[in-house]
Parts: sequence; structure tokens; C-alpha cells
Amino acid sequence: MNKYMFMVFAGACSYGILSTFVKLAYQAGYTIEELSVTQASIGFIVLSTLTLIQGHHKKSATGSIPTSAWLYLLLTGSCIGMTSYVYYLSVKYIPASVAIVLLMQFTWIGILLEWLLFSKKPTAIQFVIIGVIWVATIMASGIAGTQNSHLPVIGILYGLLSALFYAVFILINSRLKYAVSSLTKSSVMIMGSAISLIIFTGHQLVAVHHFNIQLLKWGAFLALFGTIIPPLLFASGIPKTGHFKSSVLMTVEFPVAMCCSWLFLNEHISMLQWIGVVILLLAIVGIKRKNA
Repeated sequence: MNKYMFMVFAGACSYGILSTFVKLAYQAGYTIEELSVTQASIGFIVLSTLTLIQGHHKKSATGSIPTSAWLYLLLTGSCIGMTSYVYYLSVKYIPASVAIVLLMQFTWIGILLEWLLFSKKPTAIQFVIIGVIWVATIMASGIAGTQNSHLPVIGILYGLLSALFYAVFILINSRLKYAVSSLTKSSVMIMGSAISLIIFTGHQLVAVHHFNIQLLKWGAFLALFGTIIPPLLFASGIPKTGHFKSSVLMTVEFPVAMCCSWLFLNEHISMLQWIGVVILLLAIVGIKRKNA
């Protein structure tokens, strides 16, 4: 594994640990509104600062964002912000190991969105793989057994909604191609994330009383591993690694999240679930390969 592949791998691992530590933050008494807004705000401040520093040292290399691109970048950032928000909400109601299974449904949801919006009809093989993903999801979530057979519907719906937002984020982001630095692009997107979260949760933030140094520590941790490290690693690694290899490497987010929930939250994961995880990963790799 060369250094660029390792960057993509490490970025995906960084994403994978988030659900577990959000659940730990819940146990410490913090709310989803506090965590998501603090994470996005700290991430925006750090990325904007890095962008300014880069612009100071490379005045002619950073480029500028066309006016027409601002709206799309902010919209893309809003999608990733809402992905985190509803994903964290799902973790509040269902095990983290199940929430990550639902999030991974973005793969086939993205294909259906391309079909609906751009008339890009899935192939017969893709339909088969989508069916395999559904079966593997039932296995990996534990719904087929007794451990997670009575999950709250609201948690499942939040998990699927996070997958929808993530699919929209990837779809929009894949169609944005401007000659600007990855730092500049990332900082504008995270600005959109922070703005959307503040607007969406502002009325609830007024009533909370947990704005303290411990919240800043949780927010900084989540921002580091969810808002700062992955975009920077992906921006450097993905162009050198290529779309297909990057897509395959990024599926490591799934087993990392499952392992973290098992190690830190003591969530039970049956053998049937692990088999479902393996099948789901193979299906995701297959569907990515058909899209490569």
C-alpha cells in the first residue's frame, strides 16, 4: 500500500470511529444539537485558518471560487452537515453497529438517484447487487436474529435518511469541478454545513446549558476525525489512487465502526452479523466496480 492509498484508508478509518464516540458523548450528557454544531463550527474555523495560511504562502496557486459555484458548494456542505446530524440522531435510538449498516445504503441510493435525476438506468448486474445489499443489510443489522429484532422505527428511519443525504452529497460533489485548492473548497463546504446546522437546530440550542470546556473537547475530537482529517487526506490521496481503488478502500469505514462499537460500547455482534458485514462489503466493492 503506497502513501496515497494509505491516506484514503486512514481517512475512512477516521470516519468510522465517529458513531461510537458520539454515543459516548451522549452518555456524558451532551445533546445532538450541541455536538453537531460544535463539530461543524470548530471544523470550519480550523479549515478556514489553514486556507488563509495557504493563501498567504501560495497567493497564485490557491485559485478562487467562481460566484456560480458558491451556492453548489454551500448546498453540498449542507448535505454533509445533515448527514452527520441525522446519523448521530440514529445512534441515539439504535446501536452504532446498526447505524453504520444503514448509512452504507448510500451506495444503491446514489445509483437510484442517478436513474431518477439523470436517466442513468442501472444494469441488470447492479439490480442483482442491490438485492444482495438488502439481504446483507438484514443480516448485518441483526434484525434477522434476536439481538436487534425490535429496533425503534424512528432510529431506522434516521439511519436511512443519513444514507440519502450522504448519497446526495456524493452526487453533487462528483459533479463539481473547479480549479481551486482542496482547502478552499473544503472550508466553503463546511461553512454550508455549519450554517445549515445552526439554522436547523438554533431553536433547540437556545435552551441548552452545556456550553463548557468539556463540550469543546468533544466537539474538537469529532471535528478532528470527522471534519478536518478526512477531507484533507481524501483531497491528497484520492486523485493519486483513482476512483475505484479509493471507493474500495473507503468501505473500511464500515468494519471500523462495527469494531469500535464492539470494543468501546460492548455492543454484541453475532456471527450472522459479521457474515452480513463481509457480504455487504463484497457487494459494495462489486457495485463500485460496475460504476468505475
